[in-house]
Amino acid sequence: MKASKVKQMQRWRRKRRIRKKVAGTGERPRLTVSRAHKNISAQIVDDDRGETICAVSTLNKDVRGEVAYGGNVTAARRLGELLAERAKAKGISEIVLDRNGYKYHGRVKAFADGAREGGLKF
Repeated sequence: MKASKVKQMQRWRRKRRIRKKVAGTGERPRLTVSRAHKNISAQIVDDDRGETICAVSTLNKDVRGEVAYGGNVTAARRLGELLAERAKAKGISEIVLDRNGYKYHGRVKAFADGAREGGLKF
């Protein structure tokens, strides 16, 4: 099996293991992070009702004007701060982090730190 396929399977297994334990409720919704090579995106989800409360991405026009490149730690931190602002506007202060199978390192960690700086509690 190719090395890229092995890495993909490992991430998928980590994702399944995490999602068994992590679920978003109305009082404490789930913050899920998705990253690609050039961009990062996140959304806050209420799993009880099955709906997305708010979402941000480095592909959004308001974020693109602030960061030059969407695939670095600086962009991830700014995106976390922006998501925290939007969540506060909707009355959300506590969340559960779903790192989506990614290791808590680099852009995922920077995103979480930015969300904490913005006022969200994990």
